[in-house]
This record gives sequence, C-alpha cells and structure tokens, in this order.
Amino acid sequence: MTTNINTMDVNQKMTHFAERNEIWLFGYGSLIYKVDFPILDQQPAEIRGWKRRFWQGSHDHRGTPDAPGRVVTLLAEPDEVCVGMAYLIAPAVLDHLDFREKNGYLRTLVPMCLVNGVETSGLVYIATAENEAFLGEAPLEEMATQIAYSVGPSGRNRDYLFQLADGLRQLGADDSHVFVLESAVRQVLKSGDD
Repeated sequence: MTTNINTMDVNQKMTHFAERNEIWLFGYGSLIYKVDFPILDQQPAEIRGWKRRFWQGSHDHRGTPDAPGRVVTLLAEPDEVCVGMAYLIAPAVLDHLDFREKNGYLRTLVPMCLVNGVETSGLVYIATAENEAFLGEAPLEEMATQIAYSVGPSGRNRDYLFQLADGLRQLGADDSHVFVLESAVRQVLKSGDD
C-alpha cells in the first residue's frame, strides 16, 4: 500500500522518455474524449494483454474523498485487447498529465499498435490494486448506483461513463464491461428520481 494516493512525485521521477522529443500516449478512459493538452498527432490504437475496468476510485475528479466515484483502470489479462486513442505528445505535456492522473495512476510503458499498423512503445497511466484509491470489483448494481450518483469537481460520474461509452462506439470498440455498466446506470437512473 502506498501512504498517499497522489502519485505525481513518483511519476515525475521516471525517466523512460528522457531522451525523446515525442512520446506516444495511450488513452483508454477520459483521454478518449477529453483532450485538454497539446498533441502532435492522434490515431486509434490498441494494446494487447489488458482489459478496462471501472475499479479505480475517483476522489478528485468524479467523486470526493468521502464519496468516491468509479473510473477505469487497466488490468493485465493475456487474451484481451484494449482499444483506445493514441496521442503523440511532447515530453513537456507529462507535467499536466501527471497532475490529471495523480489519483493513484502510475506511468507504465506498453507496446501498442496504431491503426495504421505501426507498432511502437508508448506510455499509459495505470492504477494498480496496490494504490489506496483502488476499489476493485463489486456487484454490477452496486457499481451502477455509485456511478449514477457520484459527483466531483469534474462533474457527474455517470457523464464520464456515458462519454466513454460513446467514444468507444465511435472507435468501433466492443467493450462489454463498459456497455453493460452503462445500461445498468441508465436503469438505476430510470428507476430513481434523478
């Protein structure tokens, strides 16, 4: 267990890309639909051996410390393929990304395949089970209710899920975890007052 959810200091000590002028970044969650940093290029991409799950707590964006929301992280799974968006960025952008992803996410190097067939090494932010904000698996209805009603400084947790689902559809990605959860959240909202 870490002693602090904030991972900025750890990430900023990493030197994987110290000699590079450009870095490919793989986005699999809000980075698919919310690009608030300068990019040099972007392409749909995939990484093999990873699956997307709503198992990370969000204490700073889509929830609060007392009532965290749920956002995605990646879990290692040999036969899985995770579809997302790759962005070519300058190293200076990492300071912004480290702040944005500070709630338990660590920079990780992964091989990725761009839609044009080019294979390259890139950066992805992953929140592992060892970070204090990790919530892990829960029953579908419990996760759906938490996402339906959690709100943080960046807005409603449900909007994060809905925008991610729409972004994945635009990429032609089939992610049953996201789509089943989306349907469950809509059902919670339909049966509630909100």
